[in-house]
Amino acid sequence: MSSLLIMRHGEAAPGFPDSKRALTPRGEQEAAAMGHWLAKRTEQGELAMPVVYASPYVRAQQTAELIAKALGCPVATLDVITPDDDPAGVSEWLLNQPDGAPIMLVSHMPLVGELTGLLVEGKAGQGVGFATAAIAELEAEVWAAGCAYLKRFTAPGQLG
Repeated sequence: MSSLLIMRHGEAAPGFPDSKRALTPRGEQEAAAMGHWLAKRTEQGELAMPVVYASPYVRAQQTAELIAKALGCPVATLDVITPDDDPAGVSEWLLNQPDGAPIMLVSHMPLVGELTGLLVEGKAGQGVGFATAAIAELEAEVWAAGCAYLKRFTAPGQLG
């Protein structure tokens, strides 16, 4: 069974172009809180150290860097997880990844919702709604449409 964590970036300020929008102070706090929560879980052995990939957009890179800082791991940029990328293309990419450590994708709406919908329900459609900095944790034998199980969904507001 492989694990996948799909995360939406923290709250971002409005602006143009979209790819240059940065996190707000609240977005930084959300991402840092989620990073701390993930680090605690890895320290306790509940979660294996993930391989972290981020969209090239500024807000996703900032979010991923805060996650990676808490976990003590690097971040790689993945060009196929921007807001309007095709979830089927991401599923294809996932199919070509080696088994092993969990994969964490730090991306955007609507992609995060559509990808979760595709992998769990078998169709992207409207997908799942993600609060900023929320994380969906999925498990699957194979990363194909309808083959994953949604193990947990956590938003920053749920952390005590």
